[in-house]
Amino acid sequence: MVDCGGLENRCGSKAHRGFESLSLRQFAVRLKVKKFYIELVLWSVAVLAVFGIAWYLGWLKSLAVYIGETRDELKKCNWPSKSELWNSTVLVFVVLIVLGLFTIGADFGILKVVRALL
Repeated sequence: MVDCGGLENRCGSKAHRGFESLSLRQFAVRLKVKKFYIELVLWSVAVLAVFGIAWYLGWLKSLAVYIGETRDELKKCNWPSKSELWNSTVLVFVVLIVLGLFTIGADFGILKVVRALL
């Protein structure tokens, strides 16, 4: 252990275990809070800069046009009714169960054949 004039808990070779002074803890907390707000401001400026560049270059307008055209195309689609959707969902679950049972049966049968051969 390093001799620090009676401050072994603060500057010894062991890690700090909560014996730091209250002022050091408050300073560390304030430093973390300041760091958080600085990062928040920097990220906000970066995001606003990206949006500003996209707006200046006309990318936001073309994105809005693309979204509008996509909505128009989706309105032209034939969407299934609730009953058709329900019937399809039930059919998928039934097929899943049948295929699962088939897989279990085939696995069990192959296991029996392999054990009989060994």
